[in-house]
Amino acid sequence: MTSKGDSGVRCYQITLILGNAMIACLGITLSAMCIFFLTDQSNIYTMVYEGGNDSIFRGTWIGLFTGLAYFCTSILGMYCIMKSKRILLLVYILLMVFIFCFETASCITAITHGDYFVPNMFLKQMLRRYNKPLPEAMPSSLDEIYMTSGITHSWNRFMTEKQCCGVYGPQDWVNYSSEFRLQNSDADFPWPRQCCQQDAQGQLTNLNACKIGVNPFLSTRGCFDFMGGPLQRQAWGVGWFGFAIQCWTFVVIIGAIYYYVKLD
Repeated sequence: MTSKGDSGVRCYQITLILGNAMIACLGITLSAMCIFFLTDQSNIYTMVYEGGNDSIFRGTWIGLFTGLAYFCTSILGMYCIMKSKRILLLVYILLMVFIFCFETASCITAITHGDYFVPNMFLKQMLRRYNKPLPEAMPSSLDEIYMTSGITHSWNRFMTEKQCCGVYGPQDWVNYSSEFRLQNSDADFPWPRQCCQQDAQGQLTNLNACKIGVNPFLSTRGCFDFMGGPLQRQAWGVGWFGFAIQCWTFVVIIGAIYYYVKLD
């Protein structure tokens, strides 16, 4: 590439510009996906935080900002390629490499932590935290209060809205020791009343039938598919989509480096 006016150079410039335009589109799409994930549509962050697996949210925050950075830097890259100035191209390449490293970290975090959300994680939280009396000592136990009340609220919402009960089913409340069983007698509350069928006004349809486990007055399916399932799918979506962007970006960066080296 000895002359900026050569047709071959122009074709190469157009190819790099199109490659950066694709990165811009992919970057803004990645940011939108991360925003959707971070809005926590399932209200499950408290459970993830209590389990010590909230690194997936940290990785998603990185993905959000790297997506925006890819969008802005690719626009800069198109300008630099059109101007064909070495100093501008060098700045663009360095920025892209820097963003590439951060997005790689985001992809690895999302992919590796997606497998942590297994039924037993939610089961242990449910048995240990659900309906647990809140501590009175303040403020040292604020985190304890936040996790206990948050997990209880999340479970109540899931069991009511999704018409499910426990992680595997209502037998979870009977087969294992839990804070709920310590606070309630088996005769009156073998499982939370959120497991019972409700009418349109939110009233229990038949409490006595629910207590003895009569279907359909008791929800017999577990809630894990409504908790871990969406969380795993979103984590894998963010991770593997980011990885696909990385593959494309790597090719564009190599092309930009080659253009920079050959540029007069």
